[in-house]
Amino acid sequence: MSNAEQSNVSNKHDRADDAIHDKRIRSFVLRQGRMTGLQQRGISDFLPKLGLTLEDGAFDAAAVFGRDAPLVVEVGFGMGGSLLEQVQAMPDHDFVGIEVHLPGVGKLLGEAGDLGVDNLKVYHEDAVEVFNQCIPDNSIDLFQLFFPDPWHKKKHHKRRIVQPPFVEVIRKKLKIGGRFHLATDWEAYAEHMRDVMNNAAGYENTATQGDFVPRPESRPLTKFELRGERLGHGVWDLIYRRIN
Repeated sequence: MSNAEQSNVSNKHDRADDAIHDKRIRSFVLRQGRMTGLQQRGISDFLPKLGLTLEDGAFDAAAVFGRDAPLVVEVGFGMGGSLLEQVQAMPDHDFVGIEVHLPGVGKLLGEAGDLGVDNLKVYHEDAVEVFNQCIPDNSIDLFQLFFPDPWHKKKHHKRRIVQPPFVEVIRKKLKIGGRFHLATDWEAYAEHMRDVMNNAAGYENTATQGDFVPRPESRPLTKFELRGERLGHGVWDLIYRRIN
């Protein structure tokens, strides 16, 4: 086989590998949108200081933050308002936010950078890849998943992020005794979350009555949630603890 033929075969294999990788079911769809001035400035001015990438490798919280403190990780922080509120309200905790949508990343970085917070780092990456490549096992004190896309159509339920394989990944990343806090405003998704978590090994539900818990003070009310409450929409919180 000539070098050209070998190169052609190699390229075909690479494309096949890429196609297999691209077929992984994702819980998100990237949406394009214009960036505001604040969002653009957040990326240009503060991403180098507050941002992390897959290329940074294994995440060492003590080295990154320069101290030993409880670590909170949140996936899908949206526009970042509630996460930033937590970061400010809990200066004795360190936070890592993971979000794929660039405008939300830019907004959070811009606002956090202007405030001079030093207990926040942000990944603009696919959370699955961050957990696979960067976050060490037994390192997270609190993992937060607030209002993920419910993918309410039955044919899209496979896209829901709360599935047994993802829940098991999170269990390994949590410390023993670490908590997994979920919240949604879709009752059917709340029931799905409950069923997945109740059937997952290594977790216990912290609820004392039923399966759901009252909103803890540590989870800020979002504008979206407040609007939903005015319209009579429910919100369901679940908190599970890793026991082994």
